[in-house]
Amino acid sequence: MPDRPPLPEGPYLVVGLARSGVAAAALLAARGEEVIAVDSGAPDAAGLPDAVEVHLYSDGLAQLDAARVVVKSPGVPQEAPVIVEARRRGLPVIGELELAWRCVPNPVVAVTGTNGKTTTTELLGHLHRAAGIPVAVVGNVGTAYSSLALKPPSPDTVVVCECSSFQLEDTERFAPEAAVLLNLDSDHIDRHGSLAAYHAAKLSIFARQGERDIAVLPDDLRAGAIGGRARRVRFGSSDRADMALRDGALWWGGERLLAVDELGLRGPHNVQNAMGAAAAALARGLDIEAVRTGLREFRGVEHRLEEVADIDGVLYVNDSKATNVAAAIVALRAFEAPVHVILGGRGKGEDYAPLREPLAAHAAAAYLIGEEADALAAALEGVVPLHRCGDLAAAVEAARAAARPGEVVLLSPACASYDQFANFEQRGEAFRALARKTA
Repeated sequence: MPDRPPLPEGPYLVVGLARSGVAAAALLAARGEEVIAVDSGAPDAAGLPDAVEVHLYSDGLAQLDAARVVVKSPGVPQEAPVIVEARRRGLPVIGELELAWRCVPNPVVAVTGTNGKTTTTELLGHLHRAAGIPVAVVGNVGTAYSSLALKPPSPDTVVVCECSSFQLEDTERFAPEAAVLLNLDSDHIDRHGSLAAYHAAKLSIFARQGERDIAVLPDDLRAGAIGGRARRVRFGSSDRADMALRDGALWWGGERLLAVDELGLRGPHNVQNAMGAAAAALARGLDIEAVRTGLREFRGVEHRLEEVADIDGVLYVNDSKATNVAAAIVALRAFEAPVHVILGGRGKGEDYAPLREPLAAHAAAAYLIGEEADALAAALEGVVPLHRCGDLAAAVEAARAAARPGEVVLLSPACASYDQFANFEQRGEAFRALARKTA
């Protein structure tokens, strides 16, 4: 198994008790460490061991004196007072991704990018299973990486980990055996402060890789844009791509892998996701026949272009995970039929003007909801009919009334969900229920 650097010496203060924070605290407690955990609210922290000292409705400043290391959950901003003060005092501040990687010595295939992370991570898990290789799929996709330390996987298990920019910005030594960057677009400007800072967080996935590691990246990304010493494996349609799209098929080196229309996933964006996943799998030595089979069988994930109902000839598609403009553009371009698209939610500081062209080309109308309805209306005026609906239920009702057989009702909000829902999953589940309601 790969060597990992040791953890800094505790006691530990875990800041933020969502899924990652709870898993981090449980991991540390299981190792016999002294752990204090704080959250500014009162989340459901089921799974915390009794040995963890918990403080709710706390900013953590009062507990900082008792700690030598701070573990920051990815949802906690860098500007949080306890994080700023910890750094002022010179205390180590590490993220849950870094913590888990140091404590779980299995080889890691890490996946990041603005869009397609979850689909590609799950696809990579599927490809490993198709090849008969034990695999654990973790990270931003759902299961917290740290939870693997509580029941350690067998040494031959490969960890496939979805990595968000929030997780990557808190890494110090993280160096996955294989790293996949799918794309770089605009997202989370409200959190990172600039596009450059957001891109830097994403690109840090490569920064500490060694010569024996693998870096999978789009063929149009400048080689100088990434650090590290890993072997570069490129995917795309240029002559230099190792995984190439050519003549309607995917090619690995000089060997035809399969035709694009054999893929189990819909849309041109998923061709790119499949290429990234297949390139990583094959570069790591997975059997090519198993990869072919896996690519044909995999049908996608919940909340990402998920076809949830076909009622009276109208297809209802749940793309709630499209929480930024780039993702919504990808979704619109996935359909030839006229689309009735539901947009809106809580904004991330993005420009909505790039939606104009794909709306003009693919949409019959747009139905605006949530806090960003006014901003969306101002940016998209005159492109397609705009309907201010307020909430999701009203938007689905209006789209259902307007859609004709052969058309599509698409939830692809281009915004976060937090104005009206707890998360994008809850928003997608609500859409699914509304779509299937025929009365």
